[in-house]
Amino acid sequence: MRIFRTLLISQLLSAFILAMVALVIMVVYTQQQLLSSQQNAAKAIEQILSHHITGDGKILSRQLDRSFALKSLRVSQLDNTILHEQNLNGNKAPLAITLLQWFGSEFKPHTIRNQEQNIQVSYQLDFTGRLQQFQIMLLVLFLLPFVIGWLPILMSKSSINRSYRRTTAAVNELIDRFITDPQKAEPDWQKIPPEFSDINTALQKLANYTRSQYNQMASNAHQIAEEAYKDSVTDLPNRNRFVQHYEENIRQNEQNDFGVFAITRCTELQTLNQTRGYQEGDNYVRDVADIVKKLAGTYKDYRIYRLNSSDFGILLPRVTPKEAENFALQLQSRFNEYQKTSELDSVAYTGLVTYESGKALGELLAVADTSISLAQTKQPNAWHLQKESVGLDMANGSYGNQNWRNVIDDVLTNHRISLLVQLIQPSNRSAKAYSEILVRFKTQEGQILPTASFLAMAEKLDRIVAVDRLIIETALTTIKNKNLQDQYFGLNLSARCVHDDQFIIWLERRLLKDAHIAAKLIFEVTEFGLQQNLKTSKRFIDMVHRAGARITVEKFGVGITSFKFFRDLKPDFVKMDGSYTRHINEDKNNQYFMRLMIDLAHRIGVGVFAESVETQEEKHMLESLFIDGNQGYYVGKPAPI
Repeated sequence: MRIFRTLLISQLLSAFILAMVALVIMVVYTQQQLLSSQQNAAKAIEQILSHHITGDGKILSRQLDRSFALKSLRVSQLDNTILHEQNLNGNKAPLAITLLQWFGSEFKPHTIRNQEQNIQVSYQLDFTGRLQQFQIMLLVLFLLPFVIGWLPILMSKSSINRSYRRTTAAVNELIDRFITDPQKAEPDWQKIPPEFSDINTALQKLANYTRSQYNQMASNAHQIAEEAYKDSVTDLPNRNRFVQHYEENIRQNEQNDFGVFAITRCTELQTLNQTRGYQEGDNYVRDVADIVKKLAGTYKDYRIYRLNSSDFGILLPRVTPKEAENFALQLQSRFNEYQKTSELDSVAYTGLVTYESGKALGELLAVADTSISLAQTKQPNAWHLQKESVGLDMANGSYGNQNWRNVIDDVLTNHRISLLVQLIQPSNRSAKAYSEILVRFKTQEGQILPTASFLAMAEKLDRIVAVDRLIIETALTTIKNKNLQDQYFGLNLSARCVHDDQFIIWLERRLLKDAHIAAKLIFEVTEFGLQQNLKTSKRFIDMVHRAGARITVEKFGVGITSFKFFRDLKPDFVKMDGSYTRHINEDKNNQYFMRLMIDLAHRIGVGVFAESVETQEEKHMLESLFIDGNQGYYVGKPAPI
């Protein structure tokens, strides 16, 4: 509408200027006509006076009146004696007269004298007809600007409205497209009429500026989002990015995708932060991240995330459990190398679990967490792979920490355990051996819980000391009730109990209470568990010996053990780790190492047992190496006590 008003004013102004020019021309022309008429009338009256001989004023008056249109006439002698006079009241066009007078025209009587005739005539011509025509033309000129200015505008108003609607539509399209997708917002500039070229130029500038601003904002937003999904210490994507990727690409993936997920836990982080400072802790985390990245980088489509301060999540798509075991072994080897140079007790433990499309993330994390707990019961930097369908009913997401806590407390409160024994068969009559007591834990419904998962979760939830106390109490009571005091039995203890002062006090009192049974007990503790604190381990072993019981160091050979270990701790037996037993009849290196360890142990009076003996060939080879006893499914399966 502003354009319409501007155009209207422009047209009216042009028409007004044109009308003013026409008015001036018309006034000049009219003045010339009036002047010419007055000059002609004056000449004619002079001729009439020169030929007038009667001296009669009336006759002269009638003659002049017939010859000219007069407004007034007076005939008199030269001494002003009036002979005849008349007033006709002409010139009835006051607007025209006023305008002509404004431009300099005069409408006053004229006097012509004739000396010979002694007569003079005073007259004023009557221009009424001509002035009325002039006045009509004035009215036309007054209306001309409106006619010239307004009518074309009215006639072009529809065209202007169409142009306005096209321009409005183009602008609205630009705005709508910028709202929906600024990147692709490019209206059809041809839709904007040429007369609105300034608007076109301005809109294009606005579009370009807005697009550049949007791109800048989008870039900033993307950068902020990436920062929000990135760990500041390692530059790895964080837990939020892992959850997003898992839910979008694995959980909801309709294809039958599979692979292995692993959590690597930096177990020394808290200790480093407290003893060496947070900067050293960050360096340690970065070093572990580099080790994991270099090794995982050999697998296609791998992904690594920092899930929290101490945990790294590793996704290995389309990797089989066998390949995952190889990955875990290499990872453990790298951690062992790093441990030697960094002077740490351990570096990191890894829990692995297989996955497939559709598996809930909470379940996956819970199983991986349980796998880490199982790995921590082994040697330093160990790993554990929890395969699908192996004990997952109790380790999955539906059995989170709180549910596990309830299950463990129920087992402790209601003594829901049963005991089995597995024989360690002596190799000769002079060798001393015993039967190892194994434990099975049950739910309220009588379902057998996975033993390794149960013990790992008990360790994690700080219930392992109570569990070991229950096992010892149940074993002592069963031995007494079944009158088995003449047999030797082995009992497993967790590393936590070995280093717990309150537990050691309780155990000493309990063994002294049944001293005759204590003399038949052998407590098994892992080599790794004893190495965690040699001082408290020695105190524990000394207490066991004072009570008449014995000690076996199990899982022996996987740690870094020196002869000082034997001299200071003085165990009674060592049980070699199963990795040395498997296929020993075919492995020359294991045969040499086993023969060396047996010889050294015998020299200081320590008996040596082998576990996981599964074939006759393995048993014969171990006996040829002078092993003191064999344990495994080939020798004897677990059976009720």
